[in-house]
Amino acid sequence: GTELSPGGQRGDRGKWQKPRISRKSLMKCCLIKWIIDSTTHETDPLSSDCELELSTVRHQPEGLEELQAQTQFTRKELQSLYRGFKNECPSGLVDEETFKTIYSQFFPQGDATTYAHFLFNAFDMDRNGSIRFEDFVIGLSVLLRGSETEKLRWAFNLYDINKDGCITKEEMLAIMTSIYDMMGRYTSPSVRDDDPSEHVDKFFQKMDRNRDGVVTIDEFIETCQKDEDIMASIKLFENVI
Repeated sequence: GTELSPGGQRGDRGKWQKPRISRKSLMKCCLIKWIIDSTTHETDPLSSDCELELSTVRHQPEGLEELQAQTQFTRKELQSLYRGFKNECPSGLVDEETFKTIYSQFFPQGDATTYAHFLFNAFDMDRNGSIRFEDFVIGLSVLLRGSETEKLRWAFNLYDINKDGCITKEEMLAIMTSIYDMMGRYTSPSVRDDDPSEHVDKFFQKMDRNRDGVVTIDEFIETCQKDEDIMASIKLFENVI
């Protein structure tokens, strides 16, 4: 129920003034907005019937038909995404510094470094320090148009920092703290320093059903689907991707 106002400032009467970046635009997918915005600088846009492969990039993406089959994006959407992607990442790969740059643009008065690191690792499934266009759009497709279960599996992967198949309280706290650092202090009403810890304590207790100190993916999905408060919290990720 917290109103997000990154960069907002209090007016003379103590009320929050409208931030320069409106809540409506901010709540759209940051990665999509970054990619699409970059196409406005394209001087020689790709034609509507072109394929994705370009001989100038180091990594050759899969064909358009294959990506259509693996995602819920249309042909034109994939072409638009790739135009922006190649503008920002001519090598055909995204590195972690690019992610940090993206989120510093959308949350300029917060510290987005840690959250961008965790998010990058969630996309970087093979852990090689870079993200291919295919991995990028497949992940975005799940986050934006996937089923509830698919989105929860993706969120579990984000929480599971060391990728060992389970979530500890420390991992959950690290993710939540990174989000609060990025945007929490610019909410109205303002949040307290101990809010992330209290938030995690409450939800982890519900999720860890067998009290073994870790949350499995089955426990995570089942608890989220049955608890409206947790599901509402999980949906926070849809606002900062």
